Amino acid sequence: MKLATALVLLLALSGQAFGQARPAMYPFTAADVAFLDSLERDTFRFFWETANPQNGLVPDRAPTPSFCSIAAVGFGLTSYLVGVERGYITRTQAAERTRTTLHFFANALQSDKPTGVAGYQGFFYHFLDMKTGERFKQVELSTIDTALLLGGVLSSQTYFDQNTAVETEIRTLADQIYRRVNWTWFQTRNGPASRPFVSMGWHPESGFIKSDWKGYNEAMLLYVLALGSPTHPVGPEVWPAWTKSYEWANFYGQTHINFDPLFGHQYSHAWIDFRGIQDAYTKSKNLDYAENSRRATYANRAYCVANPARWQDYGPNVWGLTACDGPKDTTVQGRQFFSYRARGAASMQIVDDGTLAPTAAGGSLAFAPEICLPALRAMKARYGAKLYGNYGFRDAFNPTYRYASAYANGATANGVSTPGVSTPGWFDVDYLGIDQGPILLMAENARTGFIWNLMKRNPYIRRGLERAGFTGGWLK
Repeated sequence: MKLATALVLLLALSGQAFGQARPAMYPFTAADVAFLDSLERDTFRFFWETANPQNGLVPDRAPTPSFCSIAAVGFGLTSYLVGVERGYITRTQAAERTRTTLHFFANALQSDKPTGVAGYQGFFYHFLDMKTGERFKQVELSTIDTALLLGGVLSSQTYFDQNTAVETEIRTLADQIYRRVNWTWFQTRNGPASRPFVSMGWHPESGFIKSDWKGYNEAMLLYVLALGSPTHPVGPEVWPAWTKSYEWANFYGQTHINFDPLFGHQYSHAWIDFRGIQDAYTKSKNLDYAENSRRATYANRAYCVANPARWQDYGPNVWGLTACDGPKDTTVQGRQFFSYRARGAASMQIVDDGTLAPTAAGGSLAFAPEICLPALRAMKARYGAKLYGNYGFRDAFNPTYRYASAYANGATANGVSTPGVSTPGWFDVDYLGIDQGPILLMAENARTGFIWNLMKRNPYIRRGLERAGFTGGWLK
């Protein structure tokens, strides 16, 4: 191994203290670059090819017929920018698709009616009908999914900066969508006493969801956007209150702010570069949130390598617990399995049924490429077309789940053969937008920092970070 490469790997693995020199970029080999080229191109195609070209809505999943996930739309909007930079599509193609999407969200009906609308108070329902764009069944008006949508909206606003009719309209529509979001409505839902936290959602049938966004999780982006709003901002007291609810603990050799599914350590970082900037909490712990996500990734992998439940195939390059599909909600031979579930491992809880998701490693590529990239390459090589298809990695797989006895009365599940036949594990047939998005965006951030550098130019992101008390690094 060359000295420079060895030094980079040593620093990356050492968990060095904040403030010490870190490698600026992981030394990708030619084989790594070829793998990432194909991974990004294939994953991009999920968003470009499955979106409804008439309104820009992106499905929650494919190829299974699905409703739209507004969070997947957010990832999709940013994926189009990666597509332009990588040469998959032209800037004109991306601008037209983006304008169509933003035009829908800017003009979709908003009211407190339970049906026939897309949102209320500037927020949007978690799932929308792919064709009509109206609320799907009785899902909630979602604060976090609206925030993830806004990540894509604001990235589009910043990227399309040319003085053309289409790009000017994109910037105007993006501003309209963001400024309309009434964060204080969610924060003061029960009067001033309900501050400082933002509720997770609202139903027109029953009102506000009782659970608030507190404890470390994916809501870091939500609060940055709520603090940065020029029209309906939350008060700065929300950030220190939120950090007081963190769980700081050592888990599998990594002392960090704990949260069990890895997506909570990834989503906000897809758009915001937290390297080198600190709030009061991270200053007190002598790290930044990017380092915290790196430690969480290492802890997740260490748990899987230890494999206390003795699941099939777990190891140094086959790991990754996060929210994903699963084989079935059932118990077989004393083993409990789940369908869709927020799997994870941390000090507060462990949810592990032997189901692994490639997005767990993919979404951490920018934090720990030295362990994430070998895992992705190994999983693709080992499982082949069962796990990796036209749109990159399928959502999840479970090598342990091979119980024909689980299918009583002729029932079947996605990716499993007919009853009475033992199968070589369960493999999802679907790709999920909210899991494909982090793979693509974080792969690009790991390689070029493109999205991070783009969002540093967005005044709303900067204002939100500064009102949260972040200083140093690129905020200087």
